Amino acid sequence: MNALPNPIEISFELAASRCPDLTPLVYRRLFDEHPETEAMFRSDGRDLVKGSMLALTIEAILDFACQRRGHFRLIACEVASHDGYGTPRELFVAFFAIIRDALRDLLGDEWSIEIAQAWDRLLADIDAFTGATA
Repeated sequence: MNALPNPIEISFELAASRCPDLTPLVYRRLFDEHPETEAMFRSDGRDLVKGSMLALTIEAILDFACQRRGHFRLIACEVASHDGYGTPRELFVAFFAIIRDALRDLLGDEWSIEIAQAWDRLLADIDAFTGATA
């Protein structure tokens, strides 16, 4: 018996069918909503750091939302790492909502109630997991 597809996975699959690289959408939104973050990234013209960071974050999100085989632990590691950079915990967690919002805008009418509810649960779980509102 096959498990039902996870709405978080579905949101990324639908987005991938529309946009080959979410990096510009996600970071444009991050910098618009949190202008102070733009100075946190080195600009080498290729945006390799941003793309790599987003890819690892998506991998961790999918693992956290689905089977939790270990990749989700990257979230806890990166919380500690970003604490060392002086990144406020709330800003670290806000990045996950930025990804959700970029996907929601990209999907438009295909952003279903099930997907929205799954993302709401996921963001609450990540918030609790990171201790952002402890």
